[in-house]
Amino acid sequence: MGSIDPPPFHLSPPLNARRFVARSISLLTKRHFSISNSTQQDATPISSSHIISNFLKSTHDSTTCNWATLTTTFGPTPLTQPVIESVLLHLKEPVHARKALSFFHWCSSNSNPAPCQHGLRSYCLMVHILVRAGFLRDAHVLLESAIKRDFSFVETIWDTYELVLPGSRVFDLLVQTYSKLSMVVPAFDACKSVMERGFSPTLISFNALLRKAQRLSEFEIAWKVFEYMLERRVYPNKGTYEVMVDLLCKEGSLNKVTGVVNQICGKKGGPPGTYVNVALVLRIFSDGRIDQGMLLLKRMLQKDMVFDNIYHSVIIFTYCNNGHLSLAYEQHEDMIKRGTSANAFVYTCLIGANSKEGDLEKSTQLFHEMISVGLRPYDETYNYLILGCCVKKGREREALYYCEKMINEGFFPDNFTCSKFFGAIGSNGDVDKANELLGVMIDKGFVPDENIYLRLIDGYGLIGDVNGVLKTYYEMEFRSLNLGTEVFDSLIRNFCACGVLNQAEKFLDILRKRGLAPSAYLYELLIDGFCEKGGIKSALYWYDEMQRSLLLPSGDTFMKLVKGVIAKRKI
Repeated sequence: MGSIDPPPFHLSPPLNARRFVARSISLLTKRHFSISNSTQQDATPISSSHIISNFLKSTHDSTTCNWATLTTTFGPTPLTQPVIESVLLHLKEPVHARKALSFFHWCSSNSNPAPCQHGLRSYCLMVHILVRAGFLRDAHVLLESAIKRDFSFVETIWDTYELVLPGSRVFDLLVQTYSKLSMVVPAFDACKSVMERGFSPTLISFNALLRKAQRLSEFEIAWKVFEYMLERRVYPNKGTYEVMVDLLCKEGSLNKVTGVVNQICGKKGGPPGTYVNVALVLRIFSDGRIDQGMLLLKRMLQKDMVFDNIYHSVIIFTYCNNGHLSLAYEQHEDMIKRGTSANAFVYTCLIGANSKEGDLEKSTQLFHEMISVGLRPYDETYNYLILGCCVKKGREREALYYCEKMINEGFFPDNFTCSKFFGAIGSNGDVDKANELLGVMIDKGFVPDENIYLRLIDGYGLIGDVNGVLKTYYEMEFRSLNLGTEVFDSLIRNFCACGVLNQAEKFLDILRKRGLAPSAYLYELLIDGFCEKGGIKSALYWYDEMQRSLLLPSGDTFMKLVKGVIAKRKI
């Protein structure tokens, strides 16, 4: 049997060396990318539910977890915001609150191989979880940290609220944290936003906001907060009123409010809350918000926050101030019918309203009626009567009577009334009597302002008493009053009117040496005065000075100067 030869072994034809190398590289490259893709697929972040499941299992037996556990559980996996929020929501129950907080801090720490920055929703969710668990201190620290990063929370706090349902305490915490950081405007905005959504910050939160606003001297914000509280029926307590009384002292309005309440209720006054409530209502009326003030005042009366006599008196005051005198009388009649007797404040309001309308006979009648029922007029009463007399020509003697009576009663007119009064009697040539009264008042403690002395200067200038003008000026200097342009205008004008041009020149030089710029009117007074006296050389000098100051005279003054120059040349 012959042997069977094996089939011939066919060798591949020899490959070109370059082709062989290229093919080998291609195969190696494909293998490399295959391995790389496999590795990348292994490193792809696993689902959030899987992460959470592993995390909960690893910490099942403990109420908290350390960062080593977190690093082991999550590894180098990058955590996106949705994943972080999912983890926090799975840990929202109070029993897991500490785990949630550890996880929250670990995410942004260097212990995390892939640290990340938390978004606003993550902060809000974490705050909700802590508040729900009762960890208010931790929640406050977290809120404070976030607010310092310029985060605005109100909308997002509300958007994430129903995901955790921590209760209304979270909104109190937000308001109190803003207040602690002296951010009173955002705190008030947060209060309003929360109230609009059906929740109400507690009185503690409102008091914290008021206290901070008072310490920062944010008076306007404090009054808005207090008004808003009452509008939303969050009624103040003793602590609230203490803060607001401090605020009244600090803004310098306590004396005025005390005067109003004491004139209505007598020296006994009322509890601190009465002064604060009256101050608020008066502020609202002064802003022109009459309807809102009336509604709030009525609510205060229903809640026994103000007395009946205060309620009626403040309404009469408002009607009188706004020129509704007939309504004021109607309210006054209603007040009497309800058994509430009129008071000095009501009579003064009615006297003031009649004086403003020029009905001095009615004002006088009310004044005597007020005295007959045993009420004592006070400084405001006399001020209205004096001003009413000053407005009416020929009633200056009556104004003098009321002023003297007022001083004898131990009162002084205010600076505005005194200035008007001195101007009125000075125009009648009784400036010496005005000066005498001023001396009596100063001896009793009155402090005049520069406007009062200006009326005296005008009065002395009117009768040509140059010494009286100078004495008044030197007294102003002695009292260190504000000697501005208005004072020098009055002096120069009156010296020119008296024909004492050398004194006018002297004080114009003083004015310029003090760095004050004379007006064109002052230069014209001197030019006109010298032209009338034939002092053309001095008139031309002041005309040149006027031009150097880049001022131009009026047409009348220029023509006087031209005529004076022509007349001088003819001579």
